[in-house]
Amino acid sequence: MKGKRTADAVDSILDQWQRERPDLDLAPMGTIGRLKRCAALVQRQLDGMFAEFGMTAWEFDVLATLRRAGHPFRLAPTTLFSSLMITSGTMTHRLQRLEASGLVDRVPNRDDARSLLVQLTPAGRDLIDRAVTAHVENERRILSSLTPSQLGALDAQLAQLLALLEPAN
Repeated sequence: MKGKRTADAVDSILDQWQRERPDLDLAPMGTIGRLKRCAALVQRQLDGMFAEFGMTAWEFDVLATLRRAGHPFRLAPTTLFSSLMITSGTMTHRLQRLEASGLVDRVPNRDDARSLLVQLTPAGRDLIDRAVTAHVENERRILSSLTPSQLGALDAQLAQLLALLEPAN
């Protein structure tokens, strides 16, 4: 057990490494291991909520990106795949699935006759509006054991780490 906190799964891994490689400073491994474990455990809870709406995390991400773009809820495919950090091939496949489900349409781009835009259908907008409401409540529930000051400190520290890790635009 480390300090006054309860030991976690990462502590067990660190103890094993400490036994095998006492010459290493394992502090970074603990931090990164906990970040990865937290991300995986949170993702499970998010995925469970998405499944209640018959969607996956990537479907939620695409629909949410279109919804938060504002009226008329349409974007160029390149804008979508750039903001979602996926390849154009992956985006094409995903858009085909969402279009087949009736959640998005591809519409002509008035500014460029050679291209199409991706737009939420009324069914897509209804689904994402219901899902995002449940998503925010799910996230609130996941974090509910932390005090407002703990949440603020955690958010500030994660923002600082993200700023160091994200490439400068």
